[in-house]
Amino acid sequence: MPAFEPVLLARVNKPNSAALEGYKADGGYETLKKALGMSPGEVTDLVKNSGLRGRGGAGFPTGLKWTFLPKDHPGPVYLAINADESEPGTFNNRILMEYDPHQLIEGIAIACYAIKSNRAYLYLRYEYGKSYRVLEKAIKECYEAGILGDVLGSGFKLDIVLHRGAGAYICGEETGLIESLEGKRAWPRIKPPFPAIEGLFRKPTIVNNVETLCCVTHIVNRGIDWFKSIGIPADPNNPRDPGSYGPKLYTVAGHVNNPGCWELPMGVTARELIDVHAGGVWKGRKAKAVVPGGISMGFLSADELDTKLDFAGPGKVGCLGLGTAAVIVVDDQTSMVDVVYNCCRFFSHESCGQCTPCREGTAWMTKILERIRAGHGRLEDLDLLMEVASSMGIIPGTTICGLSDGAAWPVKNALTKFRPEFEEYIKLGRKSVDPVHYAH
Repeated sequence: MPAFEPVLLARVNKPNSAALEGYKADGGYETLKKALGMSPGEVTDLVKNSGLRGRGGAGFPTGLKWTFLPKDHPGPVYLAINADESEPGTFNNRILMEYDPHQLIEGIAIACYAIKSNRAYLYLRYEYGKSYRVLEKAIKECYEAGILGDVLGSGFKLDIVLHRGAGAYICGEETGLIESLEGKRAWPRIKPPFPAIEGLFRKPTIVNNVETLCCVTHIVNRGIDWFKSIGIPADPNNPRDPGSYGPKLYTVAGHVNNPGCWELPMGVTARELIDVHAGGVWKGRKAKAVVPGGISMGFLSADELDTKLDFAGPGKVGCLGLGTAAVIVVDDQTSMVDVVYNCCRFFSHESCGQCTPCREGTAWMTKILERIRAGHGRLEDLDLLMEVASSMGIIPGTTICGLSDGAAWPVKNALTKFRPEFEEYIKLGRKSVDPVHYAH
């Protein structure tokens, strides 16, 4: 089997990799020319048949999503790029935007051509100041070079609007993002109607992730067979599994010797990612728990590290899914009570407050864990935590968006896999002390 060849990160270590001149020297925007020689329907079919699934968390088939747009709609149709990378531990999109922005812009242009959109809104996380400056410069270069506006003189018109968010996790939810783009509070919308039917400014809208659109460029360039030669094929015994094809950017953070981002075939195991690529667990310790793709996905236990990190693997061991493929390692000297408390505190702060089960549930889970960490916990608190967590989210049907599912999952997961640790903590009356921050 030939060695894996990175494509998404192939240019990030080159000098001046963010410049248009360097991108074009490496064949940049030739794939866009190829796409413009095809019909929009042909480009859509190519992406659909490749099996590309969204890299933002949900893993929905990208080409299939594009086909949901109303046929022969008079327009306008919009593309919204979700660059609000706010899932804790995730930084793969940031690397793409800061070191190879033209790869993203080319993917945006191809996607817009396929869905017949003349305007794309690139919604960027506010905290990504460098990404904003790099993208702003890259977009300006494209207008000056005739790549945007009248795209390469083809008659296809495209404008990209770079929009900076205001630092809210909820804006990563596609309808929350759309509400924010419209200048409103980012309260997710009730669905249906879905954005492909009624989205931004009440017009048909496709929302795609940064890494997803970068993959589009390489699918059009290299073809379906190349893309499907990488990753994990569909399970013939599971009609709901369309496969996990293509390259994937995995980030590793937490208690490892060499945190970073790697492009690997979809389906690498958590153990290989940690031991081979991230240099193993730090200080000679062992892993107690591993987040497979952002804290909203839950935890792998030490016995589950051979789980394949594809769209199906984490779900087989009780996690919510692959998520953003942002792996966070927790060593065996760290209290899971403290880890879960930090998760709950984050989601309580980031809940938009629109749905009562999420607004109140995240707050009460945080308060219960505060009591446990203060040494006043009761064993029945664990059952209460599980009851609250099981009553919130799209899965039990009590909220509009999936934020509360993500807030509940690490709690349910930890109590299922690490309950003896929680019970011992309560029985011994242990207390957690937060670090003291001194002003200098």
